[in-house]
Amino acid sequence: MARWCALAGLVTGLAVAGPAESHGGGRLPVCEPGNSSTTAPTGPPGRRAPGACQAPVRVLESGVRMDQVRGRSTPSGYHHLGAGTGGEWSGVTGRIQVVDGTVRRNTYDFVAGRFMVKRDLGGGEIAWLEAGWAETGWAGQGRQHIYTFNTNTKTWQFYDQYRLRPGDRLWVDLHTDGDGVWQAWLWWDNRWNLLTAQKLPLGSGAYVEQYVEVHVDAGRPARLRVPPATVDNVQLRPPGGGPAQFWREDVATLTGDPAPQRAGGFCLDWITHYDTWSAGDCPGGGEGGGTGRPSRKPRG
Repeated sequence: MARWCALAGLVTGLAVAGPAESHGGGRLPVCEPGNSSTTAPTGPPGRRAPGACQAPVRVLESGVRMDQVRGRSTPSGYHHLGAGTGGEWSGVTGRIQVVDGTVRRNTYDFVAGRFMVKRDLGGGEIAWLEAGWAETGWAGQGRQHIYTFNTNTKTWQFYDQYRLRPGDRLWVDLHTDGDGVWQAWLWWDNRWNLLTAQKLPLGSGAYVEQYVEVHVDAGRPARLRVPPATVDNVQLRPPGGGPAQFWREDVATLTGDPAPQRAGGFCLDWITHYDTWSAGDCPGGGEGGGTGRPSRKPRG
């Protein structure tokens, strides 16, 4: 799917804006500056979670459609490495490792590690919310940053107040409380930070994806190098309520080629189907065999 995103002139088109307005519940206190968490989450995210706060208002937000990101192929290709659910869930949570890819500045290159909730509305229209980390050629000056994307604003939103370093392991959560408002949370400074909350036509359940994505600027073919990133502790929330469960083999799951999945020099290795896995360069830099199968239709 091609993201609708913001690039007027790649780097110069970025504007400073606040995150999309949150829906449901009272306003949370603004998160104070802090460092990456040193502990795992002590409970699920929510407005009543201890220390819960709203991400500060300074967000770098893209504002121009960028169809070039998807829908074309290059020698190194565009790759989804991960899996999607075959059924609907009310949320997903897990830990994603940050790595330093060879993304080139002033290009449409990007590497991202993210979770997504989505629904096909028919007629070629898809609604979704995604969150994770990304390293892009048009923002961030070659460093990694927290981001969200949703189909209400149709823009990338970069939360540069969170200073990431390669090797960081981020706890990210996407969920709804059953009211049609889908929330994206980041566990940072040992408390839950609300990134955005969006009223989306997903209902109380949606299809879930977990992916490491790699895209190369179609106008400037190259081979990107991506150190393997680990995703672990992935859990799903049932749409009817109840405790979260690990994403294991008893969950209807859609993947590409059998493990280890290989595509254009990138490999996906399932450590535990499907809550613990690693994706990035193949060992020894091999080109792999087969094609990573995108799990969703082209956006635009």
